[in-house]
Amino acid sequence: MNDREHWAPLTRMNGLGNKILVIDMRGRTDKVTPQAAIRLNAHPDTAFDQIMALYDPREDAPDGWIDILNSDGSMAQACGNGTRCVVDYLFSADGRSHFDFRTIAGALVADRFEDGRISVDMGPPEFAWEKIPLSGSPGDTKHIALSEPFEPDPALQRFSAASMGNPHAVFFVPRDVDSYDLLAFGPRYEHHPMFPERANISLAQVTSPSSLSLKTFERGAGLTLACGSAACAAAVTAARTGRTGRKVSVYVPAGALEIDWREDDDHVIMTGPAEHEWSGRVDPNTGEWER
Repeated sequence: MNDREHWAPLTRMNGLGNKILVIDMRGRTDKVTPQAAIRLNAHPDTAFDQIMALYDPREDAPDGWIDILNSDGSMAQACGNGTRCVVDYLFSADGRSHFDFRTIAGALVADRFEDGRISVDMGPPEFAWEKIPLSGSPGDTKHIALSEPFEPDPALQRFSAASMGNPHAVFFVPRDVDSYDLLAFGPRYEHHPMFPERANISLAQVTSPSSLSLKTFERGAGLTLACGSAACAAAVTAARTGRTGRKVSVYVPAGALEIDWREDDDHVIMTGPAEHEWSGRVDPNTGEWER
């Protein structure tokens, strides 16, 4: 029997350019391994920002459990762009439009609209230093001075911190985010001693009371065209520091995400597109694949 008959369905998608691999592991007892993730990321056709490994529904996950893997094989707690891709993948299969998933960070509830946009309830943000987490109390997570700044620019020495299921440091900068070499200093800041679990590092420029420009160096993945949880973190920290209102358009290199930090229940709703690229199969143990 051909071993490839037992490979899992693989779908290459993107959420505003954020490269996503959806691996359908439902009906199986094995897992996508870190080694498979590293091998997949090493090939230009399957290089990704996140793998969304979809497992069987269970009592606390009516529409499935999702493991999220970074390109270095590490686990992530949240990925809004990837969740939209999973929703679009499942919608294409059976036409459902409402979903209730779980990850290691908790619930992810999502809806697909008739125009193809998908909203994901990312839950409430966390601002307590121990829940982000930071290595110690900074006094106020709205305005944090780096204990060991790595860059001479004053704008890169202070940040706002939040968790959207994963840790985020948002640096509000006075000029175009593309004028900063985030690829050069992002890796150093990701591993700064203030972030015991590393952090997603974002540069945000406020362009109006209802819009931001954003660029993100993603923990475990590197520079990315879009990071949904970072867009949420930038939106809530901008509102929390009085820079914007609670509804903003966040412009990332590949497009815009609409973020609504609801006042009634404190939840953050992210809305944006997802796009199918191609389908194939993959060995979840080794990362060998075919289109």
